[in-house]
Amino acid sequence: MIDLIKKLTEAYGPSGREEEVHKIILEELEGFIDGYKFDNVGNLLVWKTGSSGKKVLFDAHADEIGLVVTNVDERGFLRVESVGGVPAHSYVGHRVKFPEATGIVYVEGETFEEQKKNYSNLNLDVMFVDIGAKDRDEAQKLVPIGSFGVYDSYMYRNNDLLVGKAMDDRIGCAVIVEMFKRIKKPVNTIIGSFSVQEEVGLIGASVAAYSISPDVCIAIDVTDSSDYPKSFKRHSMVLRKGPAVKVKDRASISNRKIVDRLVEIAQKENIPYQMEVLVFGGTNASVLQRTKAGIPSATVSIPTRYVHSPSETLSLTDVEYTIQLLMSYAEKGV
Repeated sequence: MIDLIKKLTEAYGPSGREEEVHKIILEELEGFIDGYKFDNVGNLLVWKTGSSGKKVLFDAHADEIGLVVTNVDERGFLRVESVGGVPAHSYVGHRVKFPEATGIVYVEGETFEEQKKNYSNLNLDVMFVDIGAKDRDEAQKLVPIGSFGVYDSYMYRNNDLLVGKAMDDRIGCAVIVEMFKRIKKPVNTIIGSFSVQEEVGLIGASVAAYSISPDVCIAIDVTDSSDYPKSFKRHSMVLRKGPAVKVKDRASISNRKIVDRLVEIAQKENIPYQMEVLVFGGTNASVLQRTKAGIPSATVSIPTRYVHSPSETLSLTDVEYTIQLLMSYAEKGV
């Protein structure tokens, strides 16, 4: 499981460029699925056929936040724009990986006063990427305008915690892959959706369920963890206390029947869980529930520290309990 998470999180896969992630997923699922397809926007859909006639779709987005090159100056330094919700401060002094080069992100400033001002009002207008090019021509051969970059970060284990980039939402992808490996003969047909472009507007999920028309959709994603110093005091979600069953976020309210059933299963099977009310953000559940005439949808989240940074941190124990809860729901919930 840890090797799978490492492969997925370290893969290159900014929004709209998820092919490497999908390739890893298909390799991992060989022999564990009854079929797969790519839809018209690039979502990877896999399935394992059950006997009940009911269909449950589990969705996790395959993309990660990143940067896209907008311009290259005469000395070969790159100017960039965000792809998804990129916090500018998390890139300063950090490496960013493009398909053909790796660069360092830094902040401009010709005087102490200007640099202090730029740091206090940090944004991409005053930042650049250095890929070591001699001039514009050399830079554009390696990283032409329109190239996408992601954090150059590796995953490591810290006790029961896993740290690395793109836990949002490769950890959801890993959960679905592991479910398919463990469920041998499902009662309900289970569908895995590894959707694209979530970070730029929930694009892939808005059509992921359309051709399959499942009876229920559950999005699997990360959520804020409020267990570090001065963390968000209106959130109750923390590491090491199990998956978070979402009640509400800024984008959707989870279907009450699904929430109640998840809680019931967790209590009966002694699976630790916590309730989630997120006062910002949203997940693919908000668009999955609007598919066709509407599909009952909810979200199960894995609490994560430092979301959208190069060092997103979560508990492997929480991941395992999430798999157990969702496997039980797949078999008993619909």
